Amino acid sequence: MTPEEEETIRARQKSRARLMAVLLLAFVVLVFAISIVKIQAGMPLRAS
Repeated sequence: MTPEEEETIRARQKSRARLMAVLLLAFVVLVFAISIVKIQAGMPLRAS
């Protein structure tokens, strides 16, 4: 591979990694928000 191709591949990997980090953070925030709402509503956190 040429250095230009390797640089392009690394740039794509970096952008994909950033996207996955943002999606993971969004998921964590969503779960946290749902937990807070359930606690405030007095609902049990588990179904059992």
